[in-house]
Amino acid sequence: MLTAIDNPPKTLPGRYYTDSAIFRDELERFFCRMWVCVGREEQVANTGEFLVREIADESIIVTRNEGGSVNAFYNVCRHRGTRICAEAAGRFSGRIQCPYHGWTYGLDGKLMGAPHMNHGFRREEYPLHSVSCDVWDGHVFVNLDPNSPTLREQLDTLPTKFSNWRMQELRLHKRIGYAVQANWKLILLNYNECLHCPVLHPLLNKMTSYLSGENADPHQNFIGGSMNFKEGVETMSLDGKRRRDFLPGLAPEQHHEVLYYAVYPNLLLSLHPDYMMTHTLWPRAVDRTEIICEWHFHPAEMSKSEFTADDAVEFWDVTNREDWRISELSQAGIKSRAYSPGPYSMQESLPHAFDEMILRREREAKLKEGRDP
Repeated sequence: MLTAIDNPPKTLPGRYYTDSAIFRDELERFFCRMWVCVGREEQVANTGEFLVREIADESIIVTRNEGGSVNAFYNVCRHRGTRICAEAAGRFSGRIQCPYHGWTYGLDGKLMGAPHMNHGFRREEYPLHSVSCDVWDGHVFVNLDPNSPTLREQLDTLPTKFSNWRMQELRLHKRIGYAVQANWKLILLNYNECLHCPVLHPLLNKMTSYLSGENADPHQNFIGGSMNFKEGVETMSLDGKRRRDFLPGLAPEQHHEVLYYAVYPNLLLSLHPDYMMTHTLWPRAVDRTEIICEWHFHPAEMSKSEFTADDAVEFWDVTNREDWRISELSQAGIKSRAYSPGPYSMQESLPHAFDEMILRREREAKLKEGRDP
């Protein structure tokens, strides 16, 4: 936590947002060694449905097998290394086949057929290389590090904290992709403070007091907190009116707040009284991040003839674009030779905690690799 001191903590040096070598190290450290959210279980609800995600420099297939389990594999044929799937999503017809020489795999990754292979060739020695895969309350995660802690260990207290939202029951209504010319950390920093809201977000500032709510104690794997509605506001929408029933599992006190949590490294989770919004961050370069934003609602509401969600989607699309633009301006300014780390205020404890986590994990990685921290 930040305290009133003569020498306040400062923002990170500019190289953490502009140095390609640091960016590559962070991809390895966070996106290849932690559990990364790749989507929702409903995207692979049926046998053979798949999605493909680009994580760091790797392409990963996520699919559901005949037994109902969600599995993940490297998108690399065991014959000559060809990428198998060129589409971002689809459905396998009971098998996974390489388009080059026809090597064919089951939905469990086992090699079923390898044309023209003989001379003692053993199919069981050439399954697709698997990737650790797990599901939390409808969110699908993968981890490229076979020696990592479990997803449950990484999430720690979050499954209990968020259990009332029953996220697994919610269903996608709208998905919007954004391309942002900014480092992934700047987007995450922006998400975790609202001191900018009165200046940057006039619409959002009408709905909630930027100093309301409480921040939870920072965790090594996530940060976040709550914000409360202003008087007369019922949800985060264009006019603050709630046109949908409360999510069925919420306690009465949860009807009047929104939870905003960043689950490292790439899931931004916004839990509202009547819907869930998620952002997943996909770093593509030191100064470029792709973002997928999704709005999820309870299927009982979505089945109603009068169901509408444009009020929530349009509200956040406006707010998102304001955030992305200011993140791009931050990236542009930090690249300047005039930039030097600036002081954090006492209300910026979560951004400071995120910076401290970045530095701590960098030190730990360098010590493990025998490099000077």
